[in-house]
Amino acid sequence: QVQLVESGGGLVQAGGSLRLSCKYSGIIVSSDVMGWYRQVPGSQRELVATITTGGTTNYLDSVKGRFTISRDNAKNMVYLQMNLLKSEDTAVYYCKNRKAWGAEYWGQGTQVTVSS
Repeated sequence: QVQLVESGGGLVQAGGSLRLSCKYSGIIVSSDVMGWYRQVPGSQRELVATITTGGTTNYLDSVKGRFTISRDNAKNMVYLQMNLLKSEDTAVYYCKNRKAWGAEYWGQGTQVTVSS
């Protein structure tokens, strides 16, 4: 079992920045992949960014160059630095832990609202 708690969401003007944090605990192994996903009502949850223990990252095309995912393995923390925010970035953002054998664990989500 893995527990994840997100924080850092809020209301920001277009062009602004926010930093999301995710604290994870429980059974953590070196092969875990951590990720940030987002979802708007009526749409499927989409991958925003992922990061491996070794630091390999992957991003949604529309956030490349604006968002940065990072992790602190010693503190069991994952971050998403979001710059140059756009109204279309408005969503509930979720942190996810994925195991090599396929199990997935999600946080409760944090709302990000970008006003234009």
